[in-house]
Amino acid sequence: MSKMKTITINLSIVILIATAAGIWLLQSSDVKETTGKTAEALEAPATAAAIASSSPVSTVNGQKSFADLLRQYGSLPLADAHNHDASGGAYNRMMDTWKRDAMDRVVLFGDVSERSAIATDATAWNAYVDRPDFFTPYFSGFDLHDKSSLDVVRTNLEKGYFGLGEIAAASTFSPVVSRVEWKANDPMDGFLPKIYDICAEYKAPILLHIDPPNGAVIDKLEEALDAHPKTIFIFGHANAFNSPENVKKLLEKYSNLYADFFAGFTVLDPASSNKLEDFIPVMKQFPDRFMLSSDSGYGVKSEEAAIEAMYRVMDALNDPNLARKIAYDNLDAIIRSAPATRTQKEAILKQDPSRDVSKLSKLEAGLILWGKSK
Repeated sequence: MSKMKTITINLSIVILIATAAGIWLLQSSDVKETTGKTAEALEAPATAAAIASSSPVSTVNGQKSFADLLRQYGSLPLADAHNHDASGGAYNRMMDTWKRDAMDRVVLFGDVSERSAIATDATAWNAYVDRPDFFTPYFSGFDLHDKSSLDVVRTNLEKGYFGLGEIAAASTFSPVVSRVEWKANDPMDGFLPKIYDICAEYKAPILLHIDPPNGAVIDKLEEALDAHPKTIFIFGHANAFNSPENVKKLLEKYSNLYADFFAGFTVLDPASSNKLEDFIPVMKQFPDRFMLSSDSGYGVKSEEAAIEAMYRVMDALNDPNLARKIAYDNLDAIIRSAPATRTQKEAILKQDPSRDVSKLSKLEAGLILWGKSK
């Protein structure tokens, strides 16, 4: 063998060894980074919702990818407790996204406490009739300063709507809600106290927009919570421009208050002064009193980004059972607690006089009436 050939072979061997070493170091670095960032989540107890695939978890900026979150938590039921996509019929454009993102229920409504909400309430109802297994319709199209609002509330709840919302119980700073024509000055304004009583009668939750989330309007919220202990109050986007300490204090004092957690705000909005991990201890302290929402992606880059943020909350909880409660079960328990109305029962008996309707829930009655009974 010539001297030149020997040099060439030796050089090739050196290159191969160096390349292999580089690849090994690079892989070791990637594994170290991934393990350091995600080991706690990956070591969570295996459940039916755990990753079925053996694919490695990828990270972007130290975070799991959305695809990995879907693989890990997609089989857990997920509900969006606050969605405005009845406005403009936006829900039609979201159906494929919701399917892809493994969404199981959407609380649907549209405009907030203004005349145009009457039309979006009807849109939410039509979406429900078409998909009673997926949509849960709320409404807000009534003037709470007019006594006629009491008739609207009773009629809609009797018809089969599940709750009221989003209701502008107070707004000073919101660029949208502060301008709506039927907003309240505070949570005890107008006919709201009597509306709370009707909600209690029907076991229907009322989702309130309150800003700012402090000061005199919160004092009035506490007055409402005290005076109406049988009413289910949901503090809309309770984490927006609010501290975990404030939310904690309210939940400690009032067992009839629930916190709607707009994940996109805390995870994605630079205006948030708190991080997700700041709220996790409060969620763990009150696991039965939180629910997740997208708020249709208000103020963030997209509604799907807001849904991804909901999955990031599930991941941060690092407990599949707790994630399921907050992602779905808490809202589901409220919805299932509402009994079927007299109007629903009469409609069912017209279809089938022999059916026992005495113990039906509003949810079950809707599934029967709209041809989706399981």
